[in-house]
Amino acid sequence: MTGVCAHVLVVDDDETVRDVVGRYLGAAGHEVELVGDGPGALRAARATPPDVLVLDLMLPGLSGLEVCRALRAEGDLPIVMLTALGEEDDRLLGLELGADDYVTKPFSPRELVLRIGSILRRAGAPVSSPVLVDGSLRVDPAAREATLNGGALALTTREFDLLAFLLGHPGQAFTREELLSQVWGWEFGDRSTVTVHVRRLREKVEADPTAPRRIATIWGTGYRYDRET
Repeated sequence: MTGVCAHVLVVDDDETVRDVVGRYLGAAGHEVELVGDGPGALRAARATPPDVLVLDLMLPGLSGLEVCRALRAEGDLPIVMLTALGEEDDRLLGLELGADDYVTKPFSPRELVLRIGSILRRAGAPVSSPVLVDGSLRVDPAAREATLNGGALALTTREFDLLAFLLGHPGQAFTREELLSQVWGWEFGDRSTVTVHVRRLREKVEADPTAPRRIATIWGTGYRYDRET
């Protein structure tokens, strides 16, 4: 998938939102499928897996969080959540469940298109970076594969991007703002997005996530990758 044209599944119970988002994504060259409820989202995603899922939190039948949880258990489909301004706890829970990104309502359809484009470029663009190895951890940016102790790591798009970036810059501390810019492509955004993704990544690459040895917290700054010695 090169990002020239993607299959985007948009799930929102507001017909106006679906229509506007669908028109903007269509104008950007994407193939768009529109669904208005949670059960329909699961059926559509399983019948024809999209390249990106745009998922509202508040849905009839099944909530967006339930849909996210179910689909994340089945694969690494990139998920962008749509959240209302006052749903901060649900937004953070969505990130904990594996959502790659979020956009807060009311939002600019153009911003959503840019966010989706950023995810698609990182997931599908040709990469010439060398394979990154640290002890039993191996990350292949070109193949978008990561293994630990010989076993494949189930990483979301953003988790993979974050791990590859940090491992590619060992010993260098980055602020959350710098990581938002370098990994997410955001010039501004909620720093808690980085915090949640680091927590999820530690659960997958650290022997003891409560005492991380690879992804270190630099108090007052951000995070640093420390190679095994």
